[in-house]
Amino acid sequence: MQALWMVLASFWFALMAVGIKYASNSFGTFELVFYRGLVSIVFMGIVVRASGSTLRTPVPMMHVWRSTIGVVSLGSWFYAIAHLPLATAMTLNYMSGVWVAAFVVGGALLYGKEQPQGALLGTVLMGFVGVVMTLRPTIDQNQLFAGLIGLLSGLGAALAYMQVTALGKAGEPEERTVFYFSVGSAIVGAVGIAFTGFTPWSEVDWRDAAWVIPIGVLASMGQWCMTRAYRKGATLVVASMQYSGIVFGAVFSLALFGDQIPMIGWIGITIIVASGVLATVLRTRLLPHTPAEEH
Repeated sequence: MQALWMVLASFWFALMAVGIKYASNSFGTFELVFYRGLVSIVFMGIVVRASGSTLRTPVPMMHVWRSTIGVVSLGSWFYAIAHLPLATAMTLNYMSGVWVAAFVVGGALLYGKEQPQGALLGTVLMGFVGVVMTLRPTIDQNQLFAGLIGLLSGLGAALAYMQVTALGKAGEPEERTVFYFSVGSAIVGAVGIAFTGFTPWSEVDWRDAAWVIPIGVLASMGQWCMTRAYRKGATLVVASMQYSGIVFGAVFSLALFGDQIPMIGWIGITIIVASGVLATVLRTRLLPHTPAEEH
């Protein structure tokens, strides 16, 4: 049952990505980050109040660092969604699992593990082969820069993943962590708007504007479902099911946007999914208790 919560979370995140794809026709990346954060603040504020929790935290700087990393990842992902086929942007963001494996290989001593890392290194190399194959078709479309930004979003998500781990060990409840991440998103988005400019609502297509509120709600729902899945389910099974988000993204990419991805691109996406699942299997043996990643 808990694996189904992860599938549902992946569906909400993929649907949020659809909203970003549409809304990006009228709004800039910083505006989308701001609106996503603002709506999520209200939504998560209600959740925190309903759960009887409090927003007072003993580790404010940990939240600042987690929010900083997370917002960089979020903004990069939104940019990639706006400029790449949806399936490609989703896949590059889900490279976070492979990035974490790379960090485990490079920092094994940090985790107190001195066992051989050869198999885990193999999944990392496999993942990057998939990236090369996935980005190859975008080079012909002059979308290489957006592809690199998408890859950065996965790297940022991996760093945020480890910071969420630290917050969990510090005893911070999930809803508080998500709330402060939303606050950080709204602040960074507002600062970015000050430099890049604000799009007057009178110039916005209502079909794009209609996605502003759903984007924040869908993101919050996805995080809630993901948290529930990790809290109750087997880590390995749940973490593997997160890659269903790539499948949902591929379906939406084809059905809603008519994105054309060459066969080599689909093979690359498949390799990335396979490497991510394998990395999760091997990583779970090293780090048996791993929490949810957030978007």
